[in-house]
Amino acid sequence: MDKHNKFEIHYRDAAGRAGIFHTSHGDLETPVLLPVINPNLDDCLSSKEIVRTFRPQALMTNSYIIYKSPNLREKALKSGVHGLLDYDGVVMTDSGTFQMYVYGGVDVTPDEIVDFQREMGSDILTMLDLFTKPDEDRAKANSDIEENLLRAEAASRRKGKSALAGTIQGGMFPDLRQRCAQQMSRLDCDVHPIGGVVPIMENYWYRTLAEVIIAAKQGLTPERPVHLFGAGHPMVFPLAAALGCDMFDSSSYAKYAQQGRMMFETGTRSLEDLEALPCECPVCSATSPNELRSLDERERARQLALHNLHVSFGTIRKVKQAMAEGSLWEMVERTARAHPHLLEALDVIARHKDLLEQTEPLSKRRFFYTGPESLNRPDCVRYTRRYFNNYRLPKADVMILFDGGLERKKPYYRHVHDVVEKVSKDYNCTFMVTTPFGPVPLELDSMYPIGQSVMPDVADLPPDEIRRLKAVMASASHKMDFKAALVWEGEKTLSDLATLLPMGKGSYDFGLQKVMAVCDYQFGPNAADAILGGSDGFDLKKRVELIRSKNTGMIRNVLVDGEHVLSMRAEDGLFTLKLAGARRIMKHFPMPRLRVVVDKDSFEFNKQGKNVFAPFVKDADPELRPGDEAIIVSEDDELAAVGKAMLNRREMLAFRSGIAVKTRGSLSSPEAGPEGAE
Repeated sequence: MDKHNKFEIHYRDAAGRAGIFHTSHGDLETPVLLPVINPNLDDCLSSKEIVRTFRPQALMTNSYIIYKSPNLREKALKSGVHGLLDYDGVVMTDSGTFQMYVYGGVDVTPDEIVDFQREMGSDILTMLDLFTKPDEDRAKANSDIEENLLRAEAASRRKGKSALAGTIQGGMFPDLRQRCAQQMSRLDCDVHPIGGVVPIMENYWYRTLAEVIIAAKQGLTPERPVHLFGAGHPMVFPLAAALGCDMFDSSSYAKYAQQGRMMFETGTRSLEDLEALPCECPVCSATSPNELRSLDERERARQLALHNLHVSFGTIRKVKQAMAEGSLWEMVERTARAHPHLLEALDVIARHKDLLEQTEPLSKRRFFYTGPESLNRPDCVRYTRRYFNNYRLPKADVMILFDGGLERKKPYYRHVHDVVEKVSKDYNCTFMVTTPFGPVPLELDSMYPIGQSVMPDVADLPPDEIRRLKAVMASASHKMDFKAALVWEGEKTLSDLATLLPMGKGSYDFGLQKVMAVCDYQFGPNAADAILGGSDGFDLKKRVELIRSKNTGMIRNVLVDGEHVLSMRAEDGLFTLKLAGARRIMKHFPMPRLRVVVDKDSFEFNKQGKNVFAPFVKDADPELRPGDEAIIVSEDDELAAVGKAMLNRREMLAFRSGIAVKTRGSLSSPEAGPEGAE
């Protein structure tokens, strides 16, 4: 399969994508930072020194500056832009749009600058778009979009083998940004920069920046990388990456250095104001503020530029590691507290959390609370939605609520086991815990994000969060249909139970209720009935066998009538679906529920255990999320395999490269049996 100018995701967190963009000159691993090289100036750092010191994956330079200089132009056309920069990696070229914004115009036509970029061998060339200023009205922003679409269409016919960057404009109007992105997505572009944001960032309008990125991402086709033009400050990288930006460029490292300013992950400091260097980069580790101030102007700028790039590349690496370990939202929240206006951007995330949930992985290593904003993460939205929409309350007479005191004790059941056993011996009860997430049935206590969370006690939440939690609990109470709901208060509660109910034999089976609850939560309403064969706990006890770990006693495998249907993962408390379980789901639920539908050519390979690649996906369940269990079927709903979804439906249908589902069990590759739980 030709991967030229194609993008594929390898892993992800939030809306961020760690992936590969295949260019004609090499592969770019996202997220990626492109230092901007001005070939006309050598005031701070040469391209040779940047390449030698930082080994960047790509460089960016301005084709208009080269075009306007006879000497540079001649060399670029003779030796190529790679020869001009003395660099053999990926080179992206800008077109002169920013110069047009600063100076009011440029002496080149859109077609001429695209042709020039192609002729000098740019790997990623950029259209000459109209820069919509923040103070321009809606009519002007709209007319700029129309002209830019015409220019992008013309550029797509002239790009040759180069990748084309089709820029998204729209000024301060999110709906125009979205419309521009939708129409750009229909053109033969390969990368989509979000343009016109430099003045937004210069004015610290981070709320607006977040709105602009989200609007553009809503309209853009997801299979192309997104470049945030001019976002050269490391303080912005975590937020922009979490919202789905893949590429960044920076000329700020040099501009700030020439002004005596030093970049840090949490802001910018003037060298004149520093008594110590709060940084561990090679520059700061080997000198002092006084020594830097004593250098001549050129060398001082060079040293500060090195520092700025060390911090910038270091932040990109931290963002990538945060994606790998599932802690990008933590990084965003911590960084946001460095500046009040960055904190305002978290309000935008809260308003769009339903949208962001669509790209949020199903589970992670942990959920770490950093402040009240953490409870607006897409993970929390998903838990609340699935609890109210999917979870089915067990048949019971009384609900007992453990209200506080268990937040730090996970899994909860382990700490209330004696209480549950004592009460269930005589009464038919079910059990719930009050948590910062809202109501948590005891059966869901080991499932992500509940069992993997590090949270404060409910009583320690801010007042606004306590009010929100009370509202969620009140809403949950309307779903409950019990004779009574009691807060556990020890002997008093036992006395109240004796007054309310006649003593008898309770029917609460924690293991069976856990399997049923997680089935419904994970796979959708009534999925437990489909997989396990019924909703009556007494009948199921005869048909369902739970195999537990010999070391921990935790449920590891679920057999129904002797068939291995599910395995419970220790790391996130969710199920891995087996072929027998998939068949049961297919029998009870129509297409495309929990399915990924592939074409006939792919189907034969998937039956052999091969992964599903995105170009061969014909349809998929709209509710599938990255990390969800997926049933791989033909267009006639014939089972091929089961696996783990890497993309959501929109992404599967859009991507031209990369894995859509990692296949785990297939018809010709027998699955491991349930025996051997440790």
